[in-house]
Amino acid sequence: MTTTPTPPRAETEAMIAEVLSHYPAKAAKFRAKHLKANDPEGSKECEVKSNIKSRPGVMTIRGCAYAGSKGVVWGPVKDLVTISHGPVGCGQYSWATRRNYARGPWGVTNFAAMQVTTDFQEKDIVFGGDPKLEKVCDEINELFPLAKGISVQSECPIGLIGDDIEAVARTATKKLEKPVIPVRCEGFRGVSQSLGHHIANDAVRDHVLGTGGDTFKSTPYDVALIGDYNIGGDAWASRRILEDMGLRVIAQWSGDGTLNEMASTHLSKL
Repeated sequence: MTTTPTPPRAETEAMIAEVLSHYPAKAAKFRAKHLKANDPEGSKECEVKSNIKSRPGVMTIRGCAYAGSKGVVWGPVKDLVTISHGPVGCGQYSWATRRNYARGPWGVTNFAAMQVTTDFQEKDIVFGGDPKLEKVCDEINELFPLAKGISVQSECPIGLIGDDIEAVARTATKKLEKPVIPVRCEGFRGVSQSLGHHIANDAVRDHVLGTGGDTFKSTPYDVALIGDYNIGGDAWASRRILEDMGLRVIAQWSGDGTLNEMASTHLSKL
């Protein structure tokens, strides 16, 4: 077996300098904080600057609040259709970036792998996108009548132009007779995708939690599995272990989960 030798520190630093040379001076100064050569013999403290806002227009490995909400909490819920509300880019970038596995036939009981967007154009930025969002909700209901609900994931322009997605969601909920959940997860709201998780879970609390379970018969052994998005099917393994212990998993958040499971979570014992 052969191993590739680690390049000398000076060589790595030269490579970093060459990368930074392609940035404008201001951006290069900002970006330099995120690039450091490894020094096994030097300081044990992390020299890479972290937990600061990503700079708009500079691709980073971190997601935004929209990514946290859409990709982690709402997107993996399999029996509702998730709208990326705004320009097509965010939806395209976040489409199928995780292996959130879900059981069920596509377009019937499972919509997790689909990408739906309102595809904002310049005129929508100028005149507002509320009518377009309302139209897309109608189209989703016509195309996928078995979907149990719709979630609206706001991209940056929605908050900047002041669209009233809450009003559209209330109207659509009554019209379609199924929940349409507005989520104010515009990407600029947080340092990274972490705040998107909080915003998404607040939306679950405000619009979903406690709205189901009318025909649910509780047992002393009901538990909810929260915080697993079934990346690669790992939630299935966790669920099997809990069930082998004699517990009954009544809700799974949110990979391979359903809207009714989320609505019934308040009935779990743990």
